[in-house]
This record gives sequence, structure tokens and C-alpha cells, in this order.
Amino acid sequence: MRFRPREAFSPSPGYQLLPMRFRRLPWDPEKAFVSSMAGDWLLMGMEDLQRFVSHELPAHSPLLADLQARHLAVADTSRSSLAPLLSQYRSRKSYLVGGPALHIFVVSLRCHHTCSYCQVSRQQTTATEFDMAGTHARHAVERLFEWPSQELTIEFQGGEPLLNFEQVKAITTLIVERNRFENRSLRFVLASTLHDLTEAQLDFLEEHRFKLSTSLDGPEWLHNANRPRPGRDSYARTIQGIDLGRRRLGEDAVSALTTLTKRSLEVPEAIIDEYRKLGLHSISLRPLSPYGFATKSAPRTGYTTEDYLVFYKRAFEHLMAVNRGGYPIDETYASLLLSQLLSPFGHGYVDLRSPSGAGLGAIIYDYDGRVYPSDEARMLAAMGDRSFCLGDVSQLVSTWLSSPAMTTLLDAGVAEALPTCSDCAYVPLCGADPIEHYARQGDPMGHRPTSDFCKRNMGLLDFLLERYENADRDTKRLMEAWATPKSEMEEAQGAAA
Repeated sequence: MRFRPREAFSPSPGYQLLPMRFRRLPWDPEKAFVSSMAGDWLLMGMEDLQRFVSHELPAHSPLLADLQARHLAVADTSRSSLAPLLSQYRSRKSYLVGGPALHIFVVSLRCHHTCSYCQVSRQQTTATEFDMAGTHARHAVERLFEWPSQELTIEFQGGEPLLNFEQVKAITTLIVERNRFENRSLRFVLASTLHDLTEAQLDFLEEHRFKLSTSLDGPEWLHNANRPRPGRDSYARTIQGIDLGRRRLGEDAVSALTTLTKRSLEVPEAIIDEYRKLGLHSISLRPLSPYGFATKSAPRTGYTTEDYLVFYKRAFEHLMAVNRGGYPIDETYASLLLSQLLSPFGHGYVDLRSPSGAGLGAIIYDYDGRVYPSDEARMLAAMGDRSFCLGDVSQLVSTWLSSPAMTTLLDAGVAEALPTCSDCAYVPLCGADPIEHYARQGDPMGHRPTSDFCKRNMGLLDFLLERYENADRDTKRLMEAWATPKSEMEEAQGAAA
């Protein structure tokens, strides 16, 4: 075997390569998706890519100019600077500044429902021992203001938080009073079934400008099957709660998301049409998670990532048709991925961060005073595994940051340093999500070639990229509109989802 001389690998005096990754396009193997370390990208023919990395492009080549503009090459190191690349990288990672902005208070595990896919350990409505105590609540509020973020989203979850609404009121009041001295920007969200929502509760929610987030799995037959409760009236109660919340808090104050079971995958059009019928302009097509009761019911309600991607593509086309028909509605996760592809900015979605958003983007204060870096970590704890518990609310934040759990998250939470991810062209647009990999594969680093997280995100990015590149003008405009920065409410819901 003959080796090329050292000179063959020396930089050309014409230009130098900057850090990059590439991926052959599944739908066109003669082309590649080439990305910079900061997430700029370009589609190139494989022959052009080979000429580029071999330093064979002419100095005045339009392609070389495009590559320089996207921070993939630098032509004259004596006159060029890496400052634009570093600035773009800082913009992409700007979510690291300030620490966690999303703070979730689990005020009760009690719930009316018996959902087969429930991710948490729900309890009977009479089991008040699973409500958050006042002492834990006061400590949690103290910890909340130890974080430096000037914009705080406070979300109340359960179980069903309306079953311990007095604690919702007490925590909100404590935060507002403390904030008179802190002067932070506050957003309050209540994640609830909205069943049994009262006018008195709405008085308080309206006073503090709450947003409401609920679950709506589709038409009545599907919602009632997925989310059963005594009386078999889950859908009717949810619709009543949505209507009541909108009437008091405003049309845009109520959002919904759907969790997909096996039977959901058969009817994407019906699910989307239900959201349209109710006047909702955003939908989150959320797959099942590997936590809680969902693990036990997986043989009955679960499906493969490949099945989910088939469903998603069909749902996307129907969403495009509905939009072209004059009714604007977007899909939350597609919006996040398109914002990564088509804009230079980062976002607040915890699962698509690197370093991992767990603990750095969100903090969960559980009913019993324990603290977790994500809702998924709390779900694992409910299943008996507290590997990712940061500590408890009586401890200072500095103690949580030095905990073994946070060390594990930092070690396994930088996607750019993980095997396989480090070579992936999509890594500047993706995240690490060590907790999901631990839950599914028993290892926070995970085995990426068999990772459902990777299969799903790579499949969706491949699909959205192909759809955008081959789209007509109207479809391209719609996808670009989905990628534009969302309102504060939508960002909060995206982070919480």
C-alpha cells in the first residue's frame, strides 16, 4: 500500500477548512448535508465536497464564497477572523447563560385519571399525603431565586394540580411577593386536565396572568380511550375546561398537546382536525415515553420509532394542507427542529440542548421536597431509581450542582463529545438527553446507533430537510413561518412538553 506524502494533507494557500461534519442525503446519495460547528449548513454534491476537502476549489469559486459565508472555510487567515464563527456559536448556545429558566412545582400526585400511558406514579384523589407540604414549598421558592435567570417560567404540575390548588395559590403568592425585591420577569403556567375548574380558581389565575396547558389526544372516542376516568366523560370535561379557560383568560391562554398511542397512529388526520375544530393553532404530536405506567402498557399501546415516523410524515402533509386551506396551525416539535435548521438562534427546549438541558435548563421540585433536573428524572425516581436526584429543597443550589447526578449529566450531556454524535452532521442542531438514554438503554451516554432518540431526531430532520428543499414556494413559506421565534407562551409550552 502506498501512502500519500505529508504535503498532500497540508492546507492550501488558497483556503483552510474549518471544523465541519457531513451526511449523505438518504433521498439523494450524490449530495451531502454539510454543517459547521455553529450549525450553519449547506447542501453540496459529493464531487464538490471532495474537491473542497482536497483544496481544489478555485479562489474565485462562488461555492467557496458560500462555504466561507457559512463558516466552513476561511480564505485568507491573515485578513480573516474566527470572530463571526465564535459569535454564531455563542448565539446557538445562548440558552446556557442564566441557568434554568423553567421551574416545575409538583404540588400533588393525586389525579382523577387512570391513563395507561401515564408517565408518573399517580395516586387516588383522596391520598392527600402525596400533596406538597408548605415547608417544602417555601424552601423551593427560596431555591428558585438562587438561580440567576432573569426570566422565570413557573409551571405547576401533578398528578392534577387543581386538587391542591391552595398550594398553587400559596406558592404563586410567595413568588410574587419575593419578586418585588428581585424584579424578575415571571410567567406562570398550570398543566392540568382542566376538569372541575372553578370560577374562583379562574379569578386567581386571571389575576396572575396564568397560561393553561392541557392534554387533548384527539376526537372524543380516542381521547376517552387514552385518558379514561370514572364516568367516561374525560373528553367532555376537557372541552368544558378549555372553553372556560379561554373565556376568562383569553383565546391564546390555553394550549394543548396529544400523547400518541398505537391507535392514535391510525388517525393523524382526525387528531389534527379535532384541534382545528376547537380553534387551536398549535399541536404537539408527542410519542410515548419510557417511564411510569407507559412501560407496563407498552405491549398494548406502544409502537416502533419507524411506525412513528410514518405517522408523522402523514400528519405533516395534512397539516400543510390545512394551512394552505387558510387555517394556520403548526406542530411544536417540527417548529423547534425547523428553527434549528433555518435560524441562527438557540431555543429553550430541554431535550435538544447540548450540554444537556437537564439541570441547566429546568428544575423540578417534587411534592416530597426532592429535586430533579428534569421531569423524566422524577419519573425514573417514581419507578424506584433515584440516580438523577439532585438533592432536596432544604439544600442550597450549589449543593445540587456538585451532586453525583449533576456530574453524570455533565459527563454524558455534551453531544459533541459522545461516540457517533461527535461525527454526526446534525449534532449542532440536536441534543444529548442522557436521562432518556439511561431509561431506555441503561447508560446515560447510550448506544447511538440503536438509540430511539437518535432514530427519531435524525428521521425527522432528514424528512423536514427533504421536504423544505423540494417544496413549492407556498410550502417553503409555511415551514419558514413555523421556524420563526414563537410567543413567550409557546416557548414555555415547548420547554415543558
